[in-house]
Amino acid sequence: MRFPLSLEYMKLKVCGMKYNDNIQAVANLQPDYLGFIFYDKSARHFDTTIPELPKTIKKVGVFVDEKLEIVKDTIKKFDLQAVQLHGHELPEYCAAINTAQVIKVFSIKDEFNFDVLQPFEDVCNYFLFDTKGKLPGGNGYTFNWNVLEQYPSTKPYFLSGGIGLHEIEKINSFKESLASKYCYAIDVNSKFEIEPGLKNIEELEKFITHLSFCT
Repeated sequence: MRFPLSLEYMKLKVCGMKYNDNIQAVANLQPDYLGFIFYDKSARHFDTTIPELPKTIKKVGVFVDEKLEIVKDTIKKFDLQAVQLHGHELPEYCAAINTAQVIKVFSIKDEFNFDVLQPFEDVCNYFLFDTKGKLPGGNGYTFNWNVLEQYPSTKPYFLSGGIGLHEIEKINSFKESLASKYCYAIDVNSKFEIEPGLKNIEELEKFITHLSFCT
């Protein structure tokens, strides 16, 4: 059964997938994207084979300051449709990835200088805004979404960072705000885990189902 987000223009990405049985179970909920972390310092580091997935689900590889050739090889090996860059990758690096869509990550806490986005406008398909923390993602905390009211671009972005069941009401309010105008997708990860990389299917289904009834 498909559980569509009520935010008609928003998609759902579930990131940090690791175990094949769990990947299949999450895929049965039909998110729009599944994220696989190819960063060996992460507790969610993916180092196995991705099972067969529905064509409607896009596979995203997550990298942190990885060598460009390794990223390109990984795209080909796992048939990735997108890459998510969590490090200090330069615009030239993003432009060189021409076999998959590019999602460039920027971290926010209570304020953000949106000028840093400009050099990436023409070389990325999407931006992703995450919470600034000790780790490059998966910190489990939300940032101040009001900061996005100053978003100067028309490029679609992913909203990430500590989103879980307790954020459903907050998301519902967010969709009514100016800040959500170019929000393309909601990205969830650590708040739906039993352990790093193992997603709680029941809680994910509650999240998706609840949002489908929000009006």
